[in-house]
Amino acid sequence: MKKPDFSELVRKNIRTLQPYQAKDIRCAVKLDANESPYTLRPAEGLLQRIASAKLNRYPDPEAKGLKKAIARKIGTDTDVILLGNGSDELIYYLIISFGGPVLYPVPTFSMYGIISQALGERHMGVPLDKDYDLNVDKMAASIKKYRPKIIFLSSPNNPTGNCFSSDRILKIIDMAKGLVVLDEAYQPFSSSKGFLPMMKDYNRLVILRTLSKIGLASLRVGYLVADSALIREVDKVRLPFNLNALSQAVAEEALLGSSLRGPVRAIISERERLYEALLNIPGARPYPSEANFIFFKVHDADAVYQKLLMHGVLIRNMNTAVRGALRVTVGTPEENDLFIDAFKKTMGVK
Repeated sequence: MKKPDFSELVRKNIRTLQPYQAKDIRCAVKLDANESPYTLRPAEGLLQRIASAKLNRYPDPEAKGLKKAIARKIGTDTDVILLGNGSDELIYYLIISFGGPVLYPVPTFSMYGIISQALGERHMGVPLDKDYDLNVDKMAASIKKYRPKIIFLSSPNNPTGNCFSSDRILKIIDMAKGLVVLDEAYQPFSSSKGFLPMMKDYNRLVILRTLSKIGLASLRVGYLVADSALIREVDKVRLPFNLNALSQAVAEEALLGSSLRGPVRAIISERERLYEALLNIPGARPYPSEANFIFFKVHDADAVYQKLLMHGVLIRNMNTAVRGALRVTVGTPEENDLFIDAFKKTMGVK
């Protein structure tokens, strides 16, 4: 039987869409996905919450307990919070709700463009400057030309690891006619407190955060903070029961305790050690990071990536986004030592 060809049936915007590459490559040291190397300890309170979850019933559709825990953590009311199955789902909801054009700097988190194309919305990237900061002049020209409904700014930015200059972010917020979504997925590792305090002054500012980077990636819990009127509009497209009961229970218990703070501090400390080590390896150019990863450049990124993989170390090859670029997640001290040793061998350093 002839294999079916669905290319004529699928929507035109999907035909050329390249999916997000989340490959499961088995290796001894996995430092490619910006996950925390530390998992949540199964404390008694956590085990009790999991045991009490009624798996035969649908979860709380509003995740009221988790929403209250997040509100306490960030100092807001619950009506300005919307929960999602990871930040990706919330990005989807924003674009479904408000449409395009969608604008973002590049290089940045690829899902802004992927989701925009999947939904058939016009989208465009504006190159960052030579220091990987926002190019305000080019952003201003694009805002004037395309009149975007949504502007996504990831700060700290993935994959470059730096925070965008606050004054440049504020200039973009001031000139934008639509929403400015500040994706603060990596804020826990940053010296910046983020833009949550600015919410009261800018009613079209939206903040995205996630629990994935601080040790709870498997739960897929993200949250959106915005004006309550905007939350009500986006909630119209939210799928029912979008956050499962186990994720709600584990995330709530984790936020109420202090078990997440120690690992974040440990990652920040290891990040500085890893950065200094990379600085001292000839042929590598690391960039200062405010995230849980380090962005660096080498002469032949593809070759270095493959050689590291042969040594059992998996990092992220960013060569298609930025020529010669690689990205390594900060791991445990032992994992970082293994990476440094493998990288030195790869670079011919004794």
